[in-house]
Amino acid sequence: MDRIEKRFVLKAVRGRVWRAIADFEQFGSWFGVKLEGAFGVGKAVRGKITYPGFEHLTMEMQVEKIEPERLFSYRWHPYAIDPKVDYSKEPTTLVEVSLEDGEGGTHVTIVESGFEGIPIARRAEAFRMNDGGWAQQAESLAGYVAKSQ
Repeated sequence: MDRIEKRFVLKAVRGRVWRAIADFEQFGSWFGVKLEGAFGVGKAVRGKITYPGFEHLTMEMQVEKIEPERLFSYRWHPYAIDPKVDYSKEPTTLVEVSLEDGEGGTHVTIVESGFEGIPIARRAEAFRMNDGGWAQQAESLAGYVAKSQ
């Protein structure tokens, strides 16, 4: 229970998929967050969640790596949904989105790791919710890329 991995193929060229992931405004469109600024290595980026039912939350991510058209990674606090809890003292998980050309289009792999560091009281729920969340986000990304080509 330390790692979530989702693999899927998008029928789009890698450059198009990359823009959807690495451009903060496009990322926000499919992910459901209105980010306050562009991504940059080492930069903290925040934004209000726009997903129905979670609009009261702010998402914060710390960008780790940007390797154009290959890898985008960041750290965040998984399933940090209680506005009364200060998650800043907790360890973060690492989200890595990697792209490769392959049969049928662009092969996308999303890996979120580091759940073993999350406090035991909320670890299983954070893992379960993010596992389902990444399945939804994969569909959202696919739909966004398909309609914006």
